[in-house]
Amino acid sequence: MKFFIRLLAVLLTALHPAWLLAQSSDQAEMATGLRSNGLIWIVVGVILIILCGLLLYLYNLDRRITNMEKEQ
Repeated sequence: MKFFIRLLAVLLTALHPAWLLAQSSDQAEMATGLRSNGLIWIVVGVILIILCGLLLYLYNLDRRITNMEKEQ
């Protein structure tokens, strides 16, 4: 569990400057089109599903490695 907290802290720290730079006054045309059609939520949903899958995979991998270390 400590691993995931550390990983989250590192990711948030590393991505914070990118969030600040990504905020600009002019909007991307594709994002505006997706927002007007309501399709932006599909994009957000797919990204969330992928991220949840990756986190679940990492959690399971961490548990397996921990069990293997305990056996030795």
